[in-house]
Amino acid sequence: MSTVTAPSSRAWLVNALVTVVLWGVWGAFSGLSPQHGFPETLVYCVWALTMIPPALVVLAGARWALDRSPRAIAYGLAVGLLGAGGQMVLFYAVARGPAYLIFPIISLSPVVTIALSFVFMRERTGRLGALGIVLALLALPTFDFAPGGSGGASAAWLVPAMIVMLCWGVQAYFMKAANHVMSGESIFVYMTLSALVLIPVAWAMTDFTQAVNWGWDGPGLAAVIQVLNAIGALTLVFAFRYGKAIIVAPLSNAGAPLATALLSLAVLGVVPGPLKSLGIGLALLASLLLAIEPDAKDEEAVLAE
Repeated sequence: MSTVTAPSSRAWLVNALVTVVLWGVWGAFSGLSPQHGFPETLVYCVWALTMIPPALVVLAGARWALDRSPRAIAYGLAVGLLGAGGQMVLFYAVARGPAYLIFPIISLSPVVTIALSFVFMRERTGRLGALGIVLALLALPTFDFAPGGSGGASAAWLVPAMIVMLCWGVQAYFMKAANHVMSGESIFVYMTLSALVLIPVAWAMTDFTQAVNWGWDGPGLAAVIQVLNAIGALTLVFAFRYGKAIIVAPLSNAGAPLATALLSLAVLGVVPGPLKSLGIGLALLASLLLAIEPDAKDEEAVLAE
């Protein structure tokens, strides 16, 4: 495995913020394709294909060197399949629920990452991180609270949204661990391969008895939207490459969904009820606390000075 020398500039922050912007815009408009008659399963296929150009760019930049040890392959496939599986479920969710509620739930995935890191990597978080976890847990129930309403409609998107949250939280944990045994370029290539492997599954799940929009506002619109996702995934790889995972993961996985929620509210002009507004606010504050929580080693270094 080749060692990576971090640049003097804060390249990790630039890449992480690019990811937040790209994924924020992508999330806000990801439901357009299904609304125009292009099934979410086929949207997944288009997304997987848009991963190929960034993967080729990354692999060429690494002089076509791919980490192929059994451990690297295992980590790469774990990261890739969790990300692609969560992506497939996400397309299902956004076709059935509002993005401004789905993405704040997904933004809580760093809670899963922190919990796994605490148990298996013996990492710990400070007071801000602990407070963020508590606020995140308090926010979750508010998204499904609908007094006097039908729980079935919300369950159609709530359960998939929570599955995506779990998948991406676990994925970030494995991505964090993978950076110790393989290059970021190899991680992204395995992410692409995993996404492509699941295309037949998505294709088989498609109901072709229903009319499919094969026009520009079908696969064409999907490609334009999903390429934002693919490029954002590429910049995320470089954010992890040059930055600390404990900072990059909360910033990207929490910041992007919340940007989606705010953009969706602005575009749609929707005003959620008081309880859901409280949930969005709690999720926003929780994500902010998780993002600014410093690494414990950094805290010790500051105290030592």
